[in-house]
Amino acid sequence: MTHLWDNGPQPQGELNRLLGLDASTVTRMVQRLENAGFVRRRRSASDRRAVLVEPTPAGLALRDQVADTWRELEETTLAGLDGADRQAVARLLERIEANLSGPDGDQPGA
Repeated sequence: MTHLWDNGPQPQGELNRLLGLDASTVTRMVQRLENAGFVRRRRSASDRRAVLVEPTPAGLALRDQVADTWRELEETTLAGLDGADRQAVARLLERIEANLSGPDGDQPGA
């Protein structure tokens, strides 16, 4: 949803690539979001083979709720840490993420 909020309608194939997941997994995710009323799928006007996924008004309305939830989680998680501690945590998490990523940015074995 974040990618759709930030970038607007996207071809489903692009979402497959971005998420690093196979097409069937993304299709199921999109179907669940569509059934919940948060996204809709439509054929691209420029390429009738492509299916665009776009947020619905209900999906767009979630954006503020999600941002508030992330803010609350961040405040809870980092409570009591000063600026230097927070920078250290961010640096260590970046290192862990790099360790878990393969040489081309993909997760190992993906």
